[in-house]
Amino acid sequence: MAHQKPHLPTKTCPVCERPFTWRKKWARDWENVVYCSQRCRRQGA
Repeated sequence: MAHQKPHLPTKTCPVCERPFTWRKKWARDWENVVYCSQRCRRQGA
């Protein structure tokens, strides 16, 4: 049986307009996360 994480917060990336979900590596800084990836960060800046 697959493990599912049902209630994770999501945000929308301003560059690609796609939703992205909370990741453990963003746990301490989720309030400041804006882009879904480094690629979108480079394109948006």
